[in-house]
Amino acid sequence: MNNPAQIGQYRCGKGEKLLLIAGPCTLQEEFNKIIAETLIRVRDRLPINVIFKGSFDKANRTSIDAYRGVGMERGLAILNEIKHQTGLPVTTDIHESYQAIPVAQVCDLLQIPAFLARQTDLLVSAAHTGRAVHVKKGQFLAPSDMQNVVRKLESSGCQNILLCERGTFFGYGRLVNDMQSLVLMRDFGVPVCFDATHSVQEPGGLGSATGGNRRMIEPLARAAIAVGVDALFLETHPEPNKSPSDGANMLPLDQLENFLQHLLKIREAAQL
Repeated sequence: MNNPAQIGQYRCGKGEKLLLIAGPCTLQEEFNKIIAETLIRVRDRLPINVIFKGSFDKANRTSIDAYRGVGMERGLAILNEIKHQTGLPVTTDIHESYQAIPVAQVCDLLQIPAFLARQTDLLVSAAHTGRAVHVKKGQFLAPSDMQNVVRKLESSGCQNILLCERGTFFGYGRLVNDMQSLVLMRDFGVPVCFDATHSVQEPGGLGSATGGNRRMIEPLARAAIAVGVDALFLETHPEPNKSPSDGANMLPLDQLENFLQHLLKIREAAQL
C-alpha cells in the first residue's frame, strides 16, 4: 500500500496532487527569483503542488575546475529567503552528514544524491532531522536495493520518504530509464518520483563536463506519468545555456507550463 508522505504543507502519494520539485541546478543570484515566481504562477494555474529546488554545492562535478556553487551558508540564506518570500517549500541536496541539521533548519525536504544513496551515515543523519527525505536511486542499484534504503531511513525515525528514479548506466554515453523501477519501488509503500532532466544526461558527453539531450525530457516524463508516479523532479532555467552546470539537460523555463499541461492530461487519463 502506498503511504503518502508529508512534505511541508503538502501530502505526496496516491490520490494526491502531482508534486513538482523544480528549480535551477545550482543556485544563481540573477535567476533564482525569476524561476521561483514562475513556479508560483504555474502552481496557481495548474492542479499541482510545487517545491523549489536549488543546490548550493555540486560535489560530484566531472572536472576539478568546474564551478560547484555558492556554498552552504549563502545557499541556505537564499533558500530561506525564497521560502519566506514565496511560501514555497524548499529543498536541496546534502553530501555529508554534518550538513543535515543546518539544511533541515531551512528545508522542508532533504535530498540524497544518487551516488550517495547507500551511504548509511548520511541517510541516518537526514532521518534524525525529522524532515522528509528524498533519495535518488543510484545508477548502479537495482530497484530492489532501494528497499534497504527505506529500511535505513525508517529504522532511524523517518516516516516521510520519497524514492526517485533518475536513470541507470547503459554503457554508451547516456542514461537509460527502466520504467519498471517506478512500479517496483512503489511496492515498498512509499511515493515515487521521476527525475525527468537528469535522466537525459550524457555523462562525460562534453569531455570535461556532462552533456545531455533536453529534447528527450518530455517523452520520458510522459512515459513515467503514464506508468504512475507521485512526483516529478526537473531542473529548469530561463537560459539553460547560461547555467554553470547541467545546462544541456535542463528544461527552458518558458516551456514549463505547456509541458506540465501535457503531462496532467496523461495523468488524468491514466487514473480512469
